[in-house]
Amino acid sequence: MNNYSISLLLTYIKRCSFVLKKALSKDHDYLKGSMALKCRKAKAMEKKDIMEKVKTDKIEFIDLMFSDLSGRLKSVTMSPRELEDCLDNGKWFDGSSIEGFTRIHESDMLLIPDLSTYLFLPWPRSEKNVARMICEVHEPGKTPFAGDPRYVFQRILERAKEKGYFYRVGPEIEFFLFRSKESRTYHDTAGYFDFSPRDLATDIRAVMMSTLETLGVNVEMTHHECAPSQHEIDIEYGDALRIADNVMTLKQAIKTVANNSGLYATFMPKPVLGVNGSGMHTHQSLFGEDGGNLFYEEGNKYKLSSLAYYFLGGQLRHIREIAAVLCPTVNSYKRLVRGYEAPVYICWGQRNRSALIRVPRYSVGREKSTRLELRCPDPSCNPYLAFAVMLAAGLRGIEEKIEPPAPVEEDVYGFDDSKLTEFYIKTLPADLGEAMDDFRKSKLMRETLGDHVFNKYLEAKTSEWNEFQRSVTDWELNKYKDL
Repeated sequence: MNNYSISLLLTYIKRCSFVLKKALSKDHDYLKGSMALKCRKAKAMEKKDIMEKVKTDKIEFIDLMFSDLSGRLKSVTMSPRELEDCLDNGKWFDGSSIEGFTRIHESDMLLIPDLSTYLFLPWPRSEKNVARMICEVHEPGKTPFAGDPRYVFQRILERAKEKGYFYRVGPEIEFFLFRSKESRTYHDTAGYFDFSPRDLATDIRAVMMSTLETLGVNVEMTHHECAPSQHEIDIEYGDALRIADNVMTLKQAIKTVANNSGLYATFMPKPVLGVNGSGMHTHQSLFGEDGGNLFYEEGNKYKLSSLAYYFLGGQLRHIREIAAVLCPTVNSYKRLVRGYEAPVYICWGQRNRSALIRVPRYSVGREKSTRLELRCPDPSCNPYLAFAVMLAAGLRGIEEKIEPPAPVEEDVYGFDDSKLTEFYIKTLPADLGEAMDDFRKSKLMRETLGDHVFNKYLEAKTSEWNEFQRSVTDWELNKYKDL
């Protein structure tokens, strides 16, 4: 391990010691409550606090970050001397070349920093300190830009809040580490939950975990996944907007740590034929203003309330419409096939890990942990748009009181067509083209995303699918080369 890795590993050990000490103290709610407290403190930060923080941290570069339509992190960098003006007036930039933003004749856009997202980045640039803030994108009149994915999500969160619902999520993010971008050579040969010191897989996950903790992203668990060189990091369950920000931070952190270790990290859903793909299973629930979990009900078999069942019903009914956002690439549908533990069938259950939505088992005294696990999203998605459409489908279920079908506790992969018909089980779209057909016809998606994002997304993904259909793949060349 290099000096950078050793330093981060020591930070990680100190952090674990502190967390354990707190968990064993009287404050048993520390692990669940600490980030909420930090978030409240962060939201209270004002201009003078940020100005002082930049001075204290000896910051020389400030990255203003935002997301394009596909979920790629974009940024502009400024000097601290520009900070005060930026906090007062925003920072102008040209949005015409950003995917899903504006046309060239209306290119002027404004970045407004969200003060609660200030972070000291642990990667010096030319040996100088760097900070970042995530920004809201506004139009010249300082009105929120309808094409900003983060704003799309904030809009649907506000709708939920008006009804007394607060959306919380906890994603499990899978990814591969290869020795290089070009070769896709495995970094290790381990399997599910394996401890593999010879391949340094355990070491690099520890460095990633410590880096994320340094960045304020609490990690609940990390482990090796089923395929060689495949890993999973589960981040803390919490406020959905903050978690979406954390997913963006996590992707940046993992790619940076991998690069500093001479490796290449990819969130491509299915980078290798014949092994499991990478998903982003997402746990979700609604909380009330009093902090209670609205999905929990004591007397029910699955400990689910009527609200939870309606939310579940809404997601099952609309899943094909939202699939193009949750699984947004041509490659996404190479993961969603039988035989690799990825969901294919639209059903739900508890013990059944072949189901699209799983209800994790209830533990006495952990009512706040009652949740639904949606298993089809993958890490190539834009987390702001993905969480937005997930919430919108659930809210529609509540509004229309959509009852879910009966649970299926058998392995659906073993069902033949007649049994699938017996249980009224449909399938997810087979490819991006099919997903876009359902997306195109969806009133829910147009209402949720707004006309601008809906049309831009439809245009971009239809173009992507058409490009793929016209391309000649290596498989075709090998299959038909002797014709």
